[in-house]
Amino acid sequence: MLDFRLEENQLLWAILTFQILEYLWELYLARRQHSVYCKKVTVPQELKGILPDETYTKARVYALDKSNFGLIKGIITTIIGTAFVLLNGFKIFWTQAKLLLVQVGLNPESEIQVSMAFMLIMNLMNVVIAMPFTVYSTFVLEEKHGFNKQTPGFFIKDQIKSFFVGQLISLPLVAGLVGIVHWGGKFFFVYLWGFATMVIFFLMTIYPDFIAPLFDKYSPLPEGELRSSIEALAKSIDFPLYKLYVVEGSKRSVHSNAYFYGFFKNKRIVLFDTLLKDYTPEDKKDEEPKEEGEKKGCSNEEVLAVLAHELGHWQLNHVAKNVIIMQVNLFLMFAAFGFFSQYEPMYRAFGFLSEKPVLVGMVIVLQYIFSPYNAVLGCVLTCLSRHFEFQADEFAVHMKKGKELCDALIKLNKDNLSFPQNDWLYSAWHHSHPPLLERMAAIKKLGKPKSN
Repeated sequence: MLDFRLEENQLLWAILTFQILEYLWELYLARRQHSVYCKKVTVPQELKGILPDETYTKARVYALDKSNFGLIKGIITTIIGTAFVLLNGFKIFWTQAKLLLVQVGLNPESEIQVSMAFMLIMNLMNVVIAMPFTVYSTFVLEEKHGFNKQTPGFFIKDQIKSFFVGQLISLPLVAGLVGIVHWGGKFFFVYLWGFATMVIFFLMTIYPDFIAPLFDKYSPLPEGELRSSIEALAKSIDFPLYKLYVVEGSKRSVHSNAYFYGFFKNKRIVLFDTLLKDYTPEDKKDEEPKEEGEKKGCSNEEVLAVLAHELGHWQLNHVAKNVIIMQVNLFLMFAAFGFFSQYEPMYRAFGFLSEKPVLVGMVIVLQYIFSPYNAVLGCVLTCLSRHFEFQADEFAVHMKKGKELCDALIKLNKDNLSFPQNDWLYSAWHHSHPPLLERMAAIKKLGKPKSN
């Protein structure tokens, strides 16, 4: 008993120590980047005459506001997270889950039912904690800088839908995970991995047709020059384009994006309406255009350049490589849980003296014990992602879209008020996409003729 007590104390303090060290590291990086926002008050030489001083100043103020907000949010969430561990939060909510089952006439002795109730309570707690930050970010920070387009009613409806859809997915998933662990024997983690893999691919398959339309309106891109050009671009590299959509992201925000998804011969390309300079939704074509200064979005040629970059990810098998990495990582995490699943000091450290709940053990392993691994893996994947982005840019250059891609990146940088200067260490740790100036330099270098 003494040995167990010693082990559980050591484990608990090791977890808390790493949490604090990780927070201090993130704080150090954030302060480095904040210093850049404060000191870099003039447009960099590479963007002189391209990025107006007024836009640069707006981007700097926006970045400073987000940095200050991130600092406060980080302090509060770290305090809450530390208190949750020290006060045996998992044990408290596990007990509340049993009481909830008793009140609704269900079986508090069934681990599957308790786990589902526990997940529901934890999800509610996360919503309560996150909601003030979400509201401030949406209706104060984003509103102040002209990005938010959500009304309070739209926001509330969106949050309610998001919560209920999340529960419809997560609660049956929890039941399946707990059931497999009890049924699977010594090598349950192999079955767990297989089950999780099937669920992931199933959700990826149904998401575009059944889940995404619950939140945003997806419309086919109208016939015209842009659609014909996109289809020709896809055909030129044998990309199996199945459908081409525009999503009305402008109902939420003026931030813009483009992406593709789908398996095998069922590929779809999605463009945000905020990306398209000349696009007007069908239900707004009869409205008088508003005078808002320079129109945001990209020209058709710039949109094609952005899509050439995205198609580069497909042509270079970046998506397949990421899927393989995800699956290997998922297997390793479940294998680690298999190793620790009966480790009694781990449960005792979090207040469970006589129980070993599967769901709680899994969360402890994946969220706390695996924290150092997750931090290192995150850095490695960020570096890999940046490498993939440079490769996709190179692919676009080889498709004769280099100049247009540079123009699009600059325009998107303006429209999204992205600050173009970064601390190198902060950027290397956090940015999965290389900064604008690095991408511009690489694209221009690729576009230069090679000397003999």
